Amino acid sequence: MSSAWPRPRATLWAAAAVATLGFLITLEIAARHYGQPGPITNQAQEVLFAPKSGPLLYAGMALMMVVLTWRQRFIAAGAAIGIDAVFLLVRWAVDARLTAGHPFGNGALWVILGCAVIAVTRRTGQERVLLLKGVGLGLLLVAGRKTGDTWLLITSKTRPAVLDQYLATADQALGNPSWLAGRIVMATGPIGAHVLDYVYIQLAVAAVVVTLYQLRNVAAEHRFPGHHLVRTFLVIGLLGPGIYMIFPVVGPIFAYGADGGHWAVADVWPDTAPPISTPHEMPFDGITPRNCMPSLHTAWATAIFIHSRKAPRILRFAGSFWLIATLGATLGFGYHYGVDLLAGVVFALTIEAALRCLDRGWDRAGIQLVIHGATVFVALLVSYRFLSVEMGGHPWVSGPVLLLAMTSVVHGYVRTTKLWEPKPAPAPQPEPQPQPA
Repeated sequence: MSSAWPRPRATLWAAAAVATLGFLITLEIAARHYGQPGPITNQAQEVLFAPKSGPLLYAGMALMMVVLTWRQRFIAAGAAIGIDAVFLLVRWAVDARLTAGHPFGNGALWVILGCAVIAVTRRTGQERVLLLKGVGLGLLLVAGRKTGDTWLLITSKTRPAVLDQYLATADQALGNPSWLAGRIVMATGPIGAHVLDYVYIQLAVAAVVVTLYQLRNVAAEHRFPGHHLVRTFLVIGLLGPGIYMIFPVVGPIFAYGADGGHWAVADVWPDTAPPISTPHEMPFDGITPRNCMPSLHTAWATAIFIHSRKAPRILRFAGSFWLIATLGATLGFGYHYGVDLLAGVVFALTIEAALRCLDRGWDRAGIQLVIHGATVFVALLVSYRFLSVEMGGHPWVSGPVLLLAMTSVVHGYVRTTKLWEPKPAPAPQPEPQPQPA
């Protein structure tokens, strides 16, 4: 019986690998159809050329190193830095331009690929499996970024019309928070804008820091925990672009700001909120990604916040800061409407709940939570599309209803996960001593 167990698991891993490869090939073909390199080509180019995601490559290497011993980690880090130094010297010698990407990162990718070769040629049994899982974890983080870029290209090419007017009208129910946040960011000057921009761009690096804490015992225990932050991150990135295709939106800075050029409804962001009018689909350029609904940056930041709750105080503080700063950046830079953020929170909590159920087993509370989150998410999208005029016209009713809908999912998640927490065993009671006669 025990010898038969690895076969289904090996089949599952093989099927997952084939599905992932097929998905990447499909995106590569789609990107080539529009005259752009796909995720496989972009990743392969970073073996030799200046990478576009240097910090992310080192973050992926850091994830891979959770399966290594401390001695092996120092060797891997030193090798990556040394390889990057060689690449930098060669580019400097041939006067190669570095403006197309980061001056570092190739070394980290080389180390990840080298560990894959070592796993196949020099490791056996459980050691090989563990090292390959670490390599896969590091590569998946980087591949997720590449596939996301390709998805954004596809949304801009296949969705010529956008639904921004519907969201801008529905956003009246929340008081046009993007317009308010935009004016606040402008008032803070370049310092505030630079801080928010860094937080917004380096969200994946923040996720890696929290994940490294969660996976700190992998090398000692020779196994990964059943659920960790990277799983939630990847599933959010996998499912989110599918919603982009259903609900294409470019964001207020493009639809109502100067960045939209002649495609914009008007150049009013963030100074003047648009008036309530009958919304309709509007054509937009074939370059700007339709990546607003839901706000995946909000979903990812929410996942970081959730997974940092059991970490040391400094990581809990960092998780809270990253969530608040990400919300400020998404609104303050005009990338999202307020209603995008509500949908992003519900989206993240629903996915997190489903993944935790997969890890611990489905029970009645978990099933109800996932169904409730999915129902609220669909209801939000439907109301944004078909009830936006009524929502914008009655903000004192629709605004609290929207917030209550999101809060119901938050409350359900907190209540259900508390039920899942292991109960402390009662202290054993001392047996009564016999009284002397």
